Amino acid sequence: MEINDKKELTEEERKNAYVLWFNQLRRADVALVGGKSASLGELTSGTDVPVPYGFATTAHGYRHFMEVNGLNEKVNALLATLKDPEDSEELHRVCSQIRKIMREAPMPEDLAEDIGNSYDELAKMTGQNEPYVAVRSSATAEDLPDASFAGEQDTYLNVRGRKDVIRKVQDCYASLFTDRATYYRIKQKFPQEKVALSAAVQMMAFSKSAGVMFTVNVANGDDTKVMIEGSWGLGEYIVQGTVTPDNFEVDKESMQIVSKTINNKNIELIRLPGGGVEQRDVPEDMAKSPCLTDEEVIELAGYAKQIEKHYGCYMDMEWSRDQDDKLWLVQARPETVWSQRKKEGGAKEVADAKAPSSNKVLVKGLPASPGVASGIVHVIDDPKDIGDFKEGEILVTLMTSPDWVPAMKKAAAIVTNNGGMTCHAAIVSREMQIPCIVGTASRGTFATRLLKTGQEVTVDAKNGVVYQGVADEVVKPKKAETAPMAAAEYFPPTATRVMMNLGDPDLAEKYSTLPADGIGLMREEFLWTTYIHQHPLYLIETGHPERVVNELANGISKVCRAMNPRPVVVRFSDFKSSEYRNLKGGDKYEPHEPADLLGWRGASRYYDPKYIEAFKLELEAVKKVRNEFGLKNLNVMIPFCRTVEEAEKVTKIMADEGLERSRDFKVFMMAEIPSNIILADKFNKYVDGYSIGSNDLTMLIMGTDRNNDAVSALYDERNLAVKRAIRHLIKTAHKDGKTVSICGQAPSEYPDFTEFLVKSGIDYVSVNPDMVKETKLNVAHFEQRILLDKATGLGMQDTEDYEW
Repeated sequence: MEINDKKELTEEERKNAYVLWFNQLRRADVALVGGKSASLGELTSGTDVPVPYGFATTAHGYRHFMEVNGLNEKVNALLATLKDPEDSEELHRVCSQIRKIMREAPMPEDLAEDIGNSYDELAKMTGQNEPYVAVRSSATAEDLPDASFAGEQDTYLNVRGRKDVIRKVQDCYASLFTDRATYYRIKQKFPQEKVALSAAVQMMAFSKSAGVMFTVNVANGDDTKVMIEGSWGLGEYIVQGTVTPDNFEVDKESMQIVSKTINNKNIELIRLPGGGVEQRDVPEDMAKSPCLTDEEVIELAGYAKQIEKHYGCYMDMEWSRDQDDKLWLVQARPETVWSQRKKEGGAKEVADAKAPSSNKVLVKGLPASPGVASGIVHVIDDPKDIGDFKEGEILVTLMTSPDWVPAMKKAAAIVTNNGGMTCHAAIVSREMQIPCIVGTASRGTFATRLLKTGQEVTVDAKNGVVYQGVADEVVKPKKAETAPMAAAEYFPPTATRVMMNLGDPDLAEKYSTLPADGIGLMREEFLWTTYIHQHPLYLIETGHPERVVNELANGISKVCRAMNPRPVVVRFSDFKSSEYRNLKGGDKYEPHEPADLLGWRGASRYYDPKYIEAFKLELEAVKKVRNEFGLKNLNVMIPFCRTVEEAEKVTKIMADEGLERSRDFKVFMMAEIPSNIILADKFNKYVDGYSIGSNDLTMLIMGTDRNNDAVSALYDERNLAVKRAIRHLIKTAHKDGKTVSICGQAPSEYPDFTEFLVKSGIDYVSVNPDMVKETKLNVAHFEQRILLDKATGLGMQDTEDYEW
C-alpha cells in the first residue's frame, strides 16, 4: 500500500483543516485528532512497521458540525435534565435523545465534501474502487489533551462508499454521547463543549486472524516479554471478551516463544462482501488450531519491540493478518496500567498466595488483574440486572462491556466465563486495581454455572483461582480503615536518609504515608509528556508560555503539599533532542543528533541562547511553587552538567531570575558524568550536593551503551570502577560540607550495593516507592552492623580496595 507524500501544512492550516492524513500527524497532535488518530499518524510517520493507510477528521470539523446545527445548546439542555447519572435508566434516556438529534442533524456540506473527497483520494492511492475502511472514534478534549477517552466511543468496520463513510463519521460524532462516555465525562467533570471527536478512516485488512499485543505482560508487569493474543476473524471479539483468544509470550532478548496457550476459538466475526460484519461458527479443527504460526508470532514481537523503542514506553497494539498472510499493525498506544505502576515504583499490594489445604478450589481462570478478595457472589446473566449489584460483592458474569463500569466499580472482585488478558473486563479491572479472573470456560468451568448468588468465596486473582469460603491463608485480615497501614509497622531511625523517586504527582498523596524522608528525585519529564505535550519554544512562539509555568507548578505543588515538610527535589528537564522533537512543534527547534544521549541535553541547553527562555519558564514555575504557594520544601537539581563553567552559568541564570541558594533553598547536581567525579572539588563551589545517576554514570565510566544488547552484559553498576568513583565523590563532597545522594536503579535492585553506599558514608539513598520500606530496614540493619563491628572488632572484612 503506497502512501503519497502529502504537502507540509502550516500550524494555522492544520488547526483549521477538517481532514488530515496519517502522515501529516504525530503523537503530539492529540488536541487536533484525539489519541487514536494521533497514534496512527505517529506509526505511519515515525516507524517502518506496516500500517494500513488512511486519514482522520479533526476536532475542528466536529466543532463546525456542532456549531452549524446549534447542537451545543440542545445537548446542554438535555444534559440539564439528567439529575442522577448513577441512575442507569435516566442516563440511558437522556443519552439516547442526544444521539438521536446528532444523527438527524444535517452534515455541513463543506465538511461532508472534505470527508468524501478524502475517501475518493484514498481509493485512487490504493488502486481500489470504493475500498473497505474502518471508521474509528478518537476523542479528545480542548485544553485537556491528557484526558483519556479510550474505549468509550464507537467503531464501525467494513464500511464502503463515500456516502456510508460520511454517515459513519456522523455516527461516531453521536457516539460521543453513549451512556458510558457521558457517565465518564460527568464523573471527570469535563464540560461537554470541551470534548470533541475525530474519526480515523483506515483501510480495512481482510483479517484471517487478528488480535492485540503488549510489550509488557499485563498480568504481572514482566517487561522482559512481549504478550500477543489472537483469534480467528476480526479482533473486536477479543476486546469484547466474546472469545478466549490464543496467548503467546515472546522473550524480548532471545526472541523465542516461551509460552503458548491455544484456546477453543469456536466463533469469529467476519467481513461481508457487501459491507458490514457477521458472526459465524469456526470449524472444530480450525477452532482449536493456533491463529498464528510461530514465525508470525516472532515477526509481530519484532514489530512490538521496534514500536516500544520508538515510543520509549510500554505499548498496547492491535494487529491483523490478511488473506495473503501479511501482518499489519492497525493501532498502537502507550500502555497505561503497568506504565503507571512502573512510575510509582511497582504495585505490591498482593501477597504471594498459597493454596490453602482447607479450602476447596471451585473455579480456575486467567489471572487478568492481580489481587485477593473475599465476598458474596452475585451472578449476573442479563445486563438489565446490573442495577441490582451491591457494593463489595463478587461480580460473576459471562463478560463485561463498557456499560458495566458503574457496577464494576462497586465490585470487590470480578470473575468472567469468557475473555483473555486484554478483554474489557481485564483492562478495566487493572485500571481500577480490582482483582479479576477471566476466561474460566477455557479452563473447563463456566463460572456463571458453578458459582451461585449468595455464596461466599475467595478470589485469588494473582493465581487465577476461586476458593470456597474465606481462605484465611490467602486473605490477610483487613486493618481498621481509620488506622493507616504504616501504623502497625516499625522502622528504626537511620542516619542515612531513605528518599523516594516519584514521577506522577497524582500518586504523591498515596505514597506520602510511606516512611520516606522526602522525595529525592521528581522528574519533570513526566509533567511534559502527560500534561503539557508541546515544546516550550513552540508555546512561547504561539503566545502561551504561561501553560508551561502553570502545568509545571501545579504538578510540582501536588508533591510538595503531600510531602510537606519533608524535602522535595525536582530535577530540571532532561529530554534528549529526539524526545523534545516528539512534543508538538518540536521539529522546528530540535537538531537531528546521531547520538543524542550524549548531545544537547541537560545543563547545556539552559544557557544556550536558543533555549534559555524556555529554561526561564521552568525557573518561574519553581518560584511560583515556593513563593506563591508557600511551599518552601521544594529544592532543585541540575542534570547532565559536563563542566564547572556550565555549573557557574546555570546557577548565575537561576540567581538572576530570583532563585539563589540559601539555607532553605538547595541546588543539587546530578553526578552522572566522570567529570562530575574528577572535578567534584571544583563543582562544590556552585552546588549544595550531588545525586548520583548510577545509570548514566556506569555507562560513561564503562564506555557501554546500556541500551545495546550486544554489550549490555558488561553494564554493571557494581563494577569496582563505579564504586571507586562513588567513594571518591562522597569523600570530596564531604570535605566541603556537601551532601551526596543516589537516585539510580542500583539501590533498588541490589541490597549489597546499598550496604556499600552506607559504609561509604552516603547521605541519602533514593529508591522507588515499592522499595522504600525494605530499603529503610536494610539501611538500619547495615548501620547497626557497622556499629557492632566497630565495637567488637570482629566484623567481616571487605577486602576490596575502593581508593584510586
